[in-house]
Amino acid sequence: MAKASILILKVVMILISMGWISVWLLKPTQLWTRKWKAAEKCASTTVFGYNGLDFAVYTFPLILVAILGLVYIKLKPDEARNRRGKSSTSALSNPLIVNSYVGVLTGIEILAILLFFLFLAWTFYAHISTDFKKMTPNKLFKLNKWQFKLFRMATRSGLLAEACLALLLLPILRGLTITRLLGIHFEASVRYHIWLATSMIVFAALHGGGTLFIWGEKKHISDEIWKWQKKGRIYLAGEIAFVTALVIWITSLPQVRRRRFEIFYYTHHLYIVFLIFFLFHTGDRHFYMVFPGVFLFGIDKLLRMMQSRPISCILSAKVFPSKAVELILPKDPRLKYTPTSIIFMKIPIISKFQWHPFSITSSSKVDDSTMSVIIKCEGWWTNSLYNIICAQLDLDANIKPCIPVAIEGPYGPPSPNFLRYDSMLLIAGGIGITPFLSMLQGIASIQNSGSNKFPSRVKLIYVIKKCQDICLLTPVCPLLMEQNIDQLHLNLEVFVTQEAHSDATVRELLTEFSQVRIVNFDSKCSRDAAYGPDRIIWMAVITASSSILFIVFLTFFNQIYLNPDQKSSEAKKPSTVTDLLLICSFILSITCSILASLVVRMKTLKKEPTPFSVKQGTKHSSEASTEPEEHKIHFTGRPSFQEIFDKYSEDTRGSSVGVFVCGSESMKESVASCCMLNSQDFMKCAAQKRKPFFSFHSLNFTL
Repeated sequence: MAKASILILKVVMILISMGWISVWLLKPTQLWTRKWKAAEKCASTTVFGYNGLDFAVYTFPLILVAILGLVYIKLKPDEARNRRGKSSTSALSNPLIVNSYVGVLTGIEILAILLFFLFLAWTFYAHISTDFKKMTPNKLFKLNKWQFKLFRMATRSGLLAEACLALLLLPILRGLTITRLLGIHFEASVRYHIWLATSMIVFAALHGGGTLFIWGEKKHISDEIWKWQKKGRIYLAGEIAFVTALVIWITSLPQVRRRRFEIFYYTHHLYIVFLIFFLFHTGDRHFYMVFPGVFLFGIDKLLRMMQSRPISCILSAKVFPSKAVELILPKDPRLKYTPTSIIFMKIPIISKFQWHPFSITSSSKVDDSTMSVIIKCEGWWTNSLYNIICAQLDLDANIKPCIPVAIEGPYGPPSPNFLRYDSMLLIAGGIGITPFLSMLQGIASIQNSGSNKFPSRVKLIYVIKKCQDICLLTPVCPLLMEQNIDQLHLNLEVFVTQEAHSDATVRELLTEFSQVRIVNFDSKCSRDAAYGPDRIIWMAVITASSSILFIVFLTFFNQIYLNPDQKSSEAKKPSTVTDLLLICSFILSITCSILASLVVRMKTLKKEPTPFSVKQGTKHSSEASTEPEEHKIHFTGRPSFQEIFDKYSEDTRGSSVGVFVCGSESMKESVASCCMLNSQDFMKCAAQKRKPFFSFHSLNFTL
C-alpha cells in the first residue's frame, strides 16, 4: 500500500510539473492569448476575480508540487536505495564538461541547460514574430521600422528575465526544498541559483538598456525615466528594481563574497526591495508567473526564523593544532539527519545577523543528544570564534562562560544515498574532510547494527598542506586504527604538500597531533537543544493553509477596496493599489500560518523538554592496535588522481564506485576529469564487465 501511494504521488507530481511547464510554453502563442482573455473575462464575474484564475493556473501548481513533495519524502522509506546499476545511461550523471570557467557539468545538467535556453529562445521568437507581423506604430515616440523592432526586442528581453526569476529562488529553499526531491546537493543548488541570477541580470540589462536607447534617440529619456504613472508600466519602479538586483549581483561575485562576506550577506537582503519594485513595474498579472518561488521562499524563510528559536548554547569546544575548532552542540534525541547534512549557525556575541553553513561531522546514529561541527578559522567571523574559545584555555576552569548559538537545520539528502555503491573513493582537501567524517561514522554504525547494506571497500585520499592538519581525522581515529573489521576494508592515503619528507607514519602523526585541548562551557543561559525543522507533514499543512488564506485575503481586499466597475476594464492594467493588496494578502497569509505553527511548536516544547548534559571530551587511544599496513603517507607532492583511479580500478573490478570530492575547485576539476575518462573506458568495456563504473559527486558547504 505504501509503495502504491509513493508511486501515485510521483506520477501526480510529474503530471502537475508538466502542466505548469506547458503553460509557460503556450503563453507566448496567440491561441493562449485569445483563450486566456476569454477565461479572465469569465473569472472577473466571480467572487475571486481574475486574481483567482491567475493564482490557480500560474502559481498554485508549483506550490502543490512542493506540498506533495513533502508528503512523498515522509512516506518514502529511509533505507538506502538499491545498488546503482552500471549502465550506459548512468554516464549522464557523470561529468561531460570540465572547465575552469563553467566548472564541472554533468550530462543531465547540460541537457537541462539546453532545454531551458531552447525555452527562452522559443519565448523570445514567439513574441517577436507576432510583434513584427503587427508592426503597430508607437504614437508617443513616432518610431520608425528599425527603432520599433529594437524597442520590441528590448521589451521582450524582460520576459526572459522574468522566466529566470521564476526559478531563481527555488534552488535555495531549505525546508520546503524542491531540489531535495531530485537529489541535488547544496553546492549544486547554489550554483544553479548563481546561473539563474546572472542570466536574469543579462536579460534585464538588455531590456533596460534597449529601452533607454530608444528614449534617448527620441529625446524622451528625461520625461520617461522618472515617470511613476498610475496605470501601465511603472518605469521608475523597474529602474529601481534593476539597480537593486545589480548591487546584489556585484556584491555576490567571488572577489567580494570571499574577501568581504559581510557586504555580500547584508546586501543580499535587498531582495525584498527588488521583489516589491519588480511587482510595481510588471503588475500583478506578470508577478503571478514568478510568485510560486516567492511564496515558497517566504514560508521557508519564516519557518527557518522560527526554527532558530529558542537560542541554544555551545556545550564544549575542541581546539586542534591546525587552528581549527570542533563545536559540540546539544540536539533533541529525536532529531535524526543523514551524513553530509549541513547546519546554518549564528553566534550573537560575534554577529547578531550573520548565518554561516557548516557540515556536520557527527552521526545521529552514534550521538543521540549532541552533534558537532569542525570549523577552520580563516576569516573574520571564524577567527573571532577561535579567539573567544582560546581565551578560555588560560582562565580558571571553574569559570565557564556561556556562548549562545542559534541553529537552523540540519538540511541534507532524505536518505544516505552513498550506501548504494559497492565501493567508495573519498577525496578531501583540508577542511573538506568534514562531510566524510559523518559518512565514515554512519557506515561504521550501520555495520555495527549487523546490516550488510554498506560499501565493502572505502578508500580515503586526504590532501593537506602540513602534517598538523591530519588532526582533523581525530573523530574517526578508532575506525582507521581498528583491525577487527571483517566486512569493511578502509584504506587511507595522506598527501602532505608543503613539508619535506619524513619517516613518520600515519599512526605517529595521529598520535602526535590528536592531543586536542578541550574547553567546556556553561549551559545555564539556555537549556534548549536544536530541535531541527518542523515535522514534514506539518510543513505541508502550513504551505497549503497559507495558499488558501492568500486567495481568501486577496478576494476580501478586492471586494472592499476596488470598485466593482473597474474590475472589468481598468483593473486589467497594472495598478499600484492592486499590487499593494497582493503584498498585504501575502504577508497576512503566511503570518497567520506561521503564528499557528509557532503556538503548536511552543506547546510541544513545553510538554516535552529536552534535557542535555555536557559531555566531556574523550581521548582516542591508539595503543591497543597496530597500524594497518595499507595506510600510507606521502610528502612534498600532490596526488596523481589518474594513478589512483587506475589502481582502484584493479581493486574494484566490475563494481559501482561512488567518487565523492570536497576541496578546492582545481581538485574537483582534476577528479572530475578522471571520472570522465574512466566513464568513457567503462562504456567501451561494458560488455566484458572488466571496468568499475565511477559515479562523481561534488560536496561543498560554503557559500
